[in-house]
Amino acid sequence: MTAAVERRPGRAVVPPGTVARSVLAAVVVVNLLIVEVLFLTSGGGKNSLLSVAKFFGLHVALIMMLQLTLVARLPWLDRRIGMDRLTSWHRWVGFSLLWTVVLHATFVVAGYATLDGRPMARTFLSLAAVPASLLGMCAAAVIIAMATVSVRYIRRRLRYETWHALHMLMYLALLLGLVHQFLEGTTFTSSALSTAYWWTLWALVVTALIAGRVIVPLRRNAYHRFRVAAVVPESGDVVSVHVTGRHLDRLPARAGQFFIWRFPGHNHWTHANPFSLSAAPDGRSLRLTAKAVGDTSAGLRHLPVGSPVFAEGPYGAFTTLHQVKDATLLIAGGVGVTPVRALLEESAGSVVVLYRVHTLEDAVLLSELRTLAQARGARLHVLTGRTGAGSPPNTPFAPAGLIGLVPDIRDRDVYVCGPPAMTSAVLRSLRALEVPRSQIHAERFSLA
Repeated sequence: MTAAVERRPGRAVVPPGTVARSVLAAVVVVNLLIVEVLFLTSGGGKNSLLSVAKFFGLHVALIMMLQLTLVARLPWLDRRIGMDRLTSWHRWVGFSLLWTVVLHATFVVAGYATLDGRPMARTFLSLAAVPASLLGMCAAAVIIAMATVSVRYIRRRLRYETWHALHMLMYLALLLGLVHQFLEGTTFTSSALSTAYWWTLWALVVTALIAGRVIVPLRRNAYHRFRVAAVVPESGDVVSVHVTGRHLDRLPARAGQFFIWRFPGHNHWTHANPFSLSAAPDGRSLRLTAKAVGDTSAGLRHLPVGSPVFAEGPYGAFTTLHQVKDATLLIAGGVGVTPVRALLEESAGSVVVLYRVHTLEDAVLLSELRTLAQARGARLHVLTGRTGAGSPPNTPFAPAGLIGLVPDIRDRDVYVCGPPAMTSAVLRSLRALEVPRSQIHAERFSLA
């Protein structure tokens, strides 16, 4: 007997995130296999050490292409995987790039030292006198420097603007590396087909990067002409900014997504923040709600009405596109309520909202949540108090606490947004409760 499979309208049989990860992995594997074949068929180096150096050099280029693709902000990938996950992959792939660069350089110097019968230090200086090699050395130096400042201990001690300015030097490394490949590369000059393949691949990657990071944001802002329509204080340290513009009904934004916001004339161009939409897009205006925790967010309440806005986005996979169940659990902590409030506006079916704050006075947008919950028949629980306080301890996001509040939690999609410690605690409990991974959606809104 064959059981029928129920398919819900609007629900994908295979989650979009799974499709995107599979496509990305397939593209990487296919190109990796092509590179391996071309390496094996193009002939080795002048000795075994230089052959190994050539092998690592090819993989430096391939890893760099993957690095650029992950941060190109391609809409198809971003909406299905999420900028936070893509950025995390970019970071870890970056450390792979570092060690591959070090191995490539080491084997090049060792190979020529063996070939010429000279010490490695003298060989290094001799290679530095060759323009093509010097360009490669400079590119390697930039990559090593960037990897060093990206180590978590150092990164946390730098302002984002400082780290970002330093990180922009990676584009210099890219340029130097491309020229180095053009002058030194032999693997992809063995045939016209291999040459066309290699440089077409590079052209596609660079085009995607320029399109996603430059052309699309500039075109979108020129078309929509975003402006501040209103500034509304929500509490002593929280403010909402309403943004309007032209043809916002054509802006492909969804509840749960965020933009990277800049306010020219009010803040320096380097001061950009990823603020989520705190209301579902209605085709007429956008709203962001932010807590004053930095220079940019603290100054939002002083934005003049009518001032221009430069918004990059929408970004993020924290949307109902990934929902696989009809029922939903929305979990918010602090100002992380902003995308959750937008999702509540869009969600259908049975919805439960858990809102974690220290006190009711800290509950931003609470009246709106109550109004939306009542209109949609959703259950809203505001969870107050210090975690661990009292007897028994106040642990609402422990497995027992979650199952007590939402007994059917395994039959719901769970969306989580809040402070990192709270988000991590919720995710641990969801794993302990054996909530399927495909039903768990959490996105950390951060640029680095």
